[in-house]
Amino acid sequence: MQTILGANGTIGSLLAKELTAYSDRIRLVSRNPKKVNETDELFPADLTDISQLDKAVKGSDVVYLLVGFDYKLKVWQEKWPPLMRATIDACIKHNAKLVFFDNMYLYDKTALSHMTESSAINPPSEKGKVRRAIAEMLMDDVKAGHLKALIARSADFYGPDNDKSFLTEVVFKNFMKGKRANWFMSADKIHSFTYTPDAAKATAILGNSENAYNQVWHLPTDAAKLTGREIISLFATKMNVKNKVFVIPMWLLKGMGFFVPLLREMPEMMYQYDRDYFFDSSKFANTFHFRATSYTEGIREIVENGR
Repeated sequence: MQTILGANGTIGSLLAKELTAYSDRIRLVSRNPKKVNETDELFPADLTDISQLDKAVKGSDVVYLLVGFDYKLKVWQEKWPPLMRATIDACIKHNAKLVFFDNMYLYDKTALSHMTESSAINPPSEKGKVRRAIAEMLMDDVKAGHLKALIARSADFYGPDNDKSFLTEVVFKNFMKGKRANWFMSADKIHSFTYTPDAAKATAILGNSENAYNQVWHLPTDAAKLTGREIISLFATKMNVKNKVFVIPMWLLKGMGFFVPLLREMPEMMYQYDRDYFFDSSKFANTFHFRATSYTEGIREIVENGR
């Protein structure tokens, strides 16, 4: 049994499809799970309830933790540590391996220009501190020999059917409306993005590779070092629209936060846009001989799917 905790999200749905190559027993767990494959087992549960989480993990060989809480610092601080602790404990109790789908928030901001699995850990944001705490919680149990687990880490997302993607929201949709694309801080810095179908396929590979456990992996991401402006240009060319961009400065972002609650959470993360942000996934590529989808291919899929 392979179990996805947080199964209805962007990655969860794609992962469910990929897991059919490894198992005919896939359990989808969320408040209101929906089938992706005909044979999926649906397991409605509130994963913040420890007893329900324990039942969801029972009988699993591999558990994928893909839960996504609201993008609010207070919510992360309150919900992530107990969820991680309960998931680890349930996996230990039921002898299940754990795959944690993580982001790059815990890295030191001086490491952003070339992030690898061994980059310095020193989160510059409060959200990053939450991610560091839960990643350390997991790896502490791995090092103690209590748990077999791995961390699959991704850069910012982009891909078809992904409305939560920064590129979809402020580039593709703006161009579709005849508006300028938006970017934060500087459009002339390198910024990596992980293609969601690649992330799902790679997560399935890792979860089903015995030698992948007890370590951190960067999920496959195009090695091309494109700036925000160059990525926007690819969208404009594919969509046959004028290549225009408005770069949102910090002062304006903070002002917009008074009217858009989500934007109040963004200023502490702007260090990711005022410098180069390159996500190196060569460890995965070399180990599994995997070619990440190019930005040209990925953007073509977004545009064709979106239209």
